[in-house]
Amino acid sequence: MATPPRAFFLPFGSVDGGQRFCLYHPPASSPPLGLVLYVHPFAEEMNKSRRMAALQSRALAAAGYAVLQIDLFGCGDSSGDFGDATWDAWLDDVALGLQYLQGRAGAPLDANGQPQTGLPIWLWGLRAGCLLAVEAAKRFDQPCHFLFWQPPASGKTLLQQFLRLKVAGDLVSGQSKGVMDTLRRQLADGGAVEIAGYSLSGGLANGLERSVLEPPANAAPGSRVEWIELSTRNEANLSPVAQKTVAQWQSGGFSSRARVVNGPAFWQTTEIEDAPDLIAATLEALSGVEVNVP
Repeated sequence: MATPPRAFFLPFGSVDGGQRFCLYHPPASSPPLGLVLYVHPFAEEMNKSRRMAALQSRALAAAGYAVLQIDLFGCGDSSGDFGDATWDAWLDDVALGLQYLQGRAGAPLDANGQPQTGLPIWLWGLRAGCLLAVEAAKRFDQPCHFLFWQPPASGKTLLQQFLRLKVAGDLVSGQSKGVMDTLRRQLADGGAVEIAGYSLSGGLANGLERSVLEPPANAAPGSRVEWIELSTRNEANLSPVAQKTVAQWQSGGFSSRARVVNGPAFWQTTEIEDAPDLIAATLEALSGVEVNVP
């Protein structure tokens, strides 16, 4: 029987840095097969995805992986307001989560704070979390594997989609003229805008817009990327943009595999939905063994 996850608050640096809410899922085997850090998506997509993230984390822990879920600054139950969040602050949180995960799994650190372990490290991102994982990995002096759920080619697309929520709302009220240009000027000047109940800072928007899903230059031999997308259409394929991005990772020295599985876009559906085929595909991707999930 799998050990229940442990909920706790992880201090961030000094007292002024606040705390980050975490869920640690102990591995069913010792030593673990690997370390997995979940990097959640942006804004309301995080809340819509909580159930799937929890189900997958439990499944990975039962399969022998040590898994950590962390709420980034201003998100979920962590300290701070979303409106004060910046891209760089979130990158620091990813590093904090990985450091805790390495220590919790019994990996001693050397004098430079780097882990002395051969355990595989997986950065698992969903949507914007994929972009954060990649950029954070560029700061690590160690090899990482990547698990991508519905990754975007760039943050510019995600920001555009989010800003359109504001435009759509103003369209209903008859005030949409010039809204997109106004929003972009405000963000570029470092201001904040209110969209769908979230205060988006210029520091977060600009960091998101600059982010791209490019492979780190320090790929170690054997580094892997497992790319999984969802579709409710039968025999769906990756988009041309996604195929091009996967090819870039292959050219960058990563062993890259991509697939589309059946399931709803749970991060944006009105009701909370499950995608069991995604859970099975993820377990298979990391272990290489076919898995059936009821």
